[in-house]
Amino acid sequence: MPSTSARTRSARNPVGAGRAVLVTGASRGAGLRTCRALAERGFQVYAGARGDGPHTEIRGVRVVQLDVTDEASIEGAVDAVRAAGEKELYGLVNNAGIIIQGPMELVPESELRRQFDVNVFGPARLTQAFTPLLRAGRGRVVNISAPTGRIAMPFLGPLSASKHALQALSDATRLELGHWGIRVVVIEPGSMETEIFSTAASASEKVLASLPPAQTAMYKEQFELLGAAAAKMKQHSPDYLANAVVKALTAATPKPRYTVGPDTRLVGLLARLPLRTRDGLIMRMFGLSKLKPAAA
Repeated sequence: MPSTSARTRSARNPVGAGRAVLVTGASRGAGLRTCRALAERGFQVYAGARGDGPHTEIRGVRVVQLDVTDEASIEGAVDAVRAAGEKELYGLVNNAGIIIQGPMELVPESELRRQFDVNVFGPARLTQAFTPLLRAGRGRVVNISAPTGRIAMPFLGPLSASKHALQALSDATRLELGHWGIRVVVIEPGSMETEIFSTAASASEKVLASLPPAQTAMYKEQFELLGAAAAKMKQHSPDYLANAVVKALTAATPKPRYTVGPDTRLVGLLARLPLRTRDGLIMRMFGLSKLKPAAA
């Protein structure tokens, strides 16, 4: 049974009805916005984070220490949710993610593995661990992907590959768990105002700085063109993502996939084009069409 506080929230705002939802990567940015949006609608939110963060100031949000790359930490999160009195889980929002960027020729294998450990294996581990609670609550799994999961972008190969894998796992899991009434939803948000991009840029610079200068010098012109193109790209509020998660968890029949944000329309267009046409447009979008053919 929901706690007294959960029933009080339900009476005030019946949308969430005190149902329990776990959100990963919830310490800041879109994850934090999502926790707040769900709590405002009456859900009991468990914010999975590696630190405390500002969640204690939000009514209806309880922090659960969670590292999606650590199986022991995941088991601890399951125990924490059960210890809080939850016998079922209505929603699992796999939001935690990182961005590894750079030319594939120079991305260290350790960084490629780290990309998949967080973005692919993390959601897979969480879904497996919480499926018994989700089955009991006929709950929903919401996996946060990205447009790069459908359209691979230059210098974002690791991210594109990881999100493509996450979408494939989501599709398979949706078919497998539908028998128990568990819905699996993918959300593709466009470019957002969030710290993940600055964190990714700093990490990328650190990795590239450790490589022989002759290797990174080969990509100097590409980096400059990409930087100029990125400076012109508009980023949008994380509220697009938070609102989409709310919709995925409250709609009577949620869509298998939600694409949100103004720039996602372009992705849909690119996905339908022939590959050569698509490649040419992407090269122009990033300014890479200005490059002259390199000498052998």
